[in-house]
Amino acid sequence: MSIANYLENKVLDKVFRNTDFTVSGAWVRLHTGDPGEDGTANGATETTRKSATFGSAASSGSISTTADMTWTSYPAAETITHISLWDASTAGNALWKGALTASRTLAIGNTFTISSGSLTITLD
Repeated sequence: MSIANYLENKVLDKVFRNTDFTVSGAWVRLHTGDPGEDGTANGATETTRKSATFGSAASSGSISTTADMTWTSYPAAETITHISLWDASTAGNALWKGALTASRTLAIGNTFTISSGSLTITLD
């Protein structure tokens, strides 16, 4: 996973300029290719963002989801290769982006799930 430009700037401003910055939550969007630095490229046909739950504290520079995220009755046949994380369920700002460990080809009507614990954000 790679941190988006927006969040890079916010973290630097928070650490070095003591500016306030909070995120009310994180939402995941699916992509058919690299989302780019602003998270808007190669968006999947399914545009619904799913809430990502990070219920446990970060440890050793990483944090993982603690609940499943599921998209049901997928509306198109396409291959999902990437995800992006956002600070809002619609609009908002991209926080992170990354490739799936393995791409997933979906048919119309399929269900796509990111299982609890399988989405991990790491800072190194």
